[in-house]
Amino acid sequence: MQKKRVVIVGMGFGGLNAAKALEGHGFDLLMIDRNNYHLFQPLLYQVATAGLEQEAIAYPLRAISRGWQDAEFLLTEIVGVDLESKCLRSAAGEIFYDYLIVAAGSRTNFFGMKDVERHAFDLKRLDQAEDLRNQILLLFERASRESDPLRRSALLTFVIVGGGPTGVEFAGALRELIVHVLSKDHPRISPDETRIVLVEAAGSLLTAMPPDLREYACAKLRAMGVEVLLETRVVGASAETVELHDGTTIASPTLFWSAGVAAAPLAEGFSGVERGAGGRIVVQPDLSIKGHPEVFVIGDLACCLQDGAPLPMMAPVASQQGSHAARAILARQAGEQPPPFRYFDKGAMATIGRSSAVAVTGRLKFRGFPAWLVWLVLHLFYLIGFRNRLMVVMNWAYYYFFHERQVRLITAGKRRAEP
Repeated sequence: MQKKRVVIVGMGFGGLNAAKALEGHGFDLLMIDRNNYHLFQPLLYQVATAGLEQEAIAYPLRAISRGWQDAEFLLTEIVGVDLESKCLRSAAGEIFYDYLIVAAGSRTNFFGMKDVERHAFDLKRLDQAEDLRNQILLLFERASRESDPLRRSALLTFVIVGGGPTGVEFAGALRELIVHVLSKDHPRISPDETRIVLVEAAGSLLTAMPPDLREYACAKLRAMGVEVLLETRVVGASAETVELHDGTTIASPTLFWSAGVAAAPLAEGFSGVERGAGGRIVVQPDLSIKGHPEVFVIGDLACCLQDGAPLPMMAPVASQQGSHAARAILARQAGEQPPPFRYFDKGAMATIGRSSAVAVTGRLKFRGFPAWLVWLVLHLFYLIGFRNRLMVVMNWAYYYFFHERQVRLITAGKRRAEP
């Protein structure tokens, strides 16, 4: 009897969890990704702020699946889907499936502002983290030899858009990098000359957190020297300026955007499928597509309603959905009806800086050093590979005790800040 083929597109948190749950159950398992590694995206900002090497947060997919029976990895990009023929179109040719799990993730949402998209940095890929690190380090090199005070001030101004966990964590890490490391590397530049502006359209940071933790995070960032602008929107940008909704212009060549996400471009390859906000594909309660029970869409690509609202585009949601999609396929193979997916919210957390974070799980709330320890332990737990965990622990320990970051390398990626 020929084995049923299960194809998984995208090996992020959702796809990887699905593959782990299906391995060893008698399927012909094909895993597809445009990269040959699994990326731990929550720590990308630490690569951008010279805290970690790129290799510390990525792990080869072939190494993960080494020893798995009837499992294969294919490095390619999917460009279209024919649901009726059960066929994927890819750069490597046509790929047929019996069951399909699509976990292609998301892209940054610039809300139609083409000038912002053209000039802003975002963090979705390893090379983008490298580009942003290059930008920060090169700007300090340029500022150290700039004699014009206005130009020097602009070079040392960094605008961050989005007061969610990524924006908050990046702002705190960047401030600590400047105060404890770059100001020592460049003794002619005082930390007081630098400016970090965190822009958030809502009335508070970390809107998913309880009010007291939001206030703590905001107060902590401001005490560190970060300017927090609430109820403020960025509406335009150029190579040298950032424009706010009230007409204010901030002179800065560095705009980091973390204010929104939308479905990955692959969503457009599904014809005749209902889409929700941000282009996400609307799924049934069991995460399958209406009319195609053999196709499951999970993670950021899926618009899955729970209690009347779409689930957030976060790694924990994708991880749980990946496991559920695998169980649904096993149930269908056994002739059973898969149960509906139900997301269990284990809480949220964000680190603000050294020994400072906020975390909430159920009715328990943490802030300061205890929350920071919880953040450290959980991030180490979910990292893949002993070597990666060891590298991250060593980097974090070195920074904690010596206030030093070793990965201050200007590499061969984009060098937007170069004269």
